[in-house]
Amino acid sequence: MTGLSRRFAIVLLSFAAAIPAALHAETPTPTVGKPEDVGLSSVQLKRLEAATRKNIDDGLMPGAVLLVARHGKVAWVSVQGKRAPDSDDPMKFDSIFRIYSMTKPITSIALMQLVEEGKLQVSDPVSKYLPEIGKMKVGTEVTVDGKPVLRLSDPERAMTVQDLLRHTSGLTYGNRGTSLVHQAYLDAKIGDRTVPLEEMVHRLSALPLLFQPGARWEYSVAVDVQGRLIEVLTGKKLSEALAERVLQPLGMADTGFKLADAKLARAAQPGQKPNGPPMTPRFKVDDGAQYESGGGGMLSTTEDYLRFTMALANGGAFQGKRIIGRKTLEFMTADHVGNRPGRPDGFGFGLGFEVHTRLGDSAIEGSVGEYGWSGAAGTTFWIDPKEELLAIYMVQASEGDTRFLRTQFRTMVQAAIVE
Repeated sequence: MTGLSRRFAIVLLSFAAAIPAALHAETPTPTVGKPEDVGLSSVQLKRLEAATRKNIDDGLMPGAVLLVARHGKVAWVSVQGKRAPDSDDPMKFDSIFRIYSMTKPITSIALMQLVEEGKLQVSDPVSKYLPEIGKMKVGTEVTVDGKPVLRLSDPERAMTVQDLLRHTSGLTYGNRGTSLVHQAYLDAKIGDRTVPLEEMVHRLSALPLLFQPGARWEYSVAVDVQGRLIEVLTGKKLSEALAERVLQPLGMADTGFKLADAKLARAAQPGQKPNGPPMTPRFKVDDGAQYESGGGGMLSTTEDYLRFTMALANGGAFQGKRIIGRKTLEFMTADHVGNRPGRPDGFGFGLGFEVHTRLGDSAIEGSVGEYGWSGAAGTTFWIDPKEELLAIYMVQASEGDTRFLRTQFRTMVQAAIVE
């Protein structure tokens, strides 16, 4: 067991003294301490808190929850602003957020559990389990009589499970471009929250691939297809499989695809920025959606996602409950994209996680080997094994502001590491 694993095996959560005592009871095994106990600067974290307060005052989001942990201890938590713009309720540590694509790592962990159980291999063709996917053609856009048309051809090789996990499948999202393939996604209503996952995959299988499987990295509905794989291989709805395999073992009681009526008052909501563009539409937490999107449909709290990230930082286990093997997690957090185009400079992608591969090219501080991912409403997390650090950022913001907010949080947290 590595030093990092030993430290995270003893889960001691400490909070800045300014955190109200009532919050302590809402977190697993809390203790009290100060950021300097784990080599973090209180002065820098106060700067981050002030920057976040300004973002709230400027209307970028109604409120936020920020958390930084190091050496197995939560060193700093900041809970600021309001839960919703039209409410007097303050933001709370147990507020529930749409985490969108921070759902993806949870789904990928569950799929890799099935690999560990011998139910499938990452090299398997997806069509072995979802025959419809094997019928998909590659769509190449050409001009005929002055008009763009799609020329369909057979893939040069089959889409694999690894392609789904690392986003090299040939799939895409309809809103990621203006090509005929992207338009086909929009016309087919891929991601329609009123239909079950099985129907989504059925619709998807009738569409063309954007490129040859394995040719490049392209963010996509691939993790939703992973969710359908999990359903087929377990014989259970995705929500049931994720609950049994990840959520319940880790005690993630407030994470799921639907929000119970009793929890509606805890939902964090986005707000319209003054004099800004129209707020990015966000799904309603009480719309009773049939679609369980393994790529972007979950809601969660800071504490629940802390339990998940603690398990990852500890090599796959939290409070005696193991969700993935240590070597499997090492495999997942290695870069699987290599020299394929599509990734930002300095960042590769593993099986469910972005991986920091080079510092200078990325223009973002950090360590080679750190991994994590973000959500469309601005949430983000990452784990830095070298610095034994993890950070979680929970907000509900509009699309035009999320990149700025995440990058600000990430760079200011990195600047807090002093020892």
